[in-house]
Amino acid sequence: MADEIRMPSGMGGIVRYEGDSKIKIKPTFIIMAIVLVVVFEILLKVFWK
Repeated sequence: MADEIRMPSGMGGIVRYEGDSKIKIKPTFIIMAIVLVVVFEILLKVFWK
């Protein structure tokens, strides 16, 4: 008889943290900050030689 393979049961890597955080940041702020950093990096590579 073949060995039985057991996979871990769970939520497929999805973790949900409950609780209130003192720091609340909107997702749009995070996306805008990332875009600004990318634009800044591109400008540095273009103009800084």
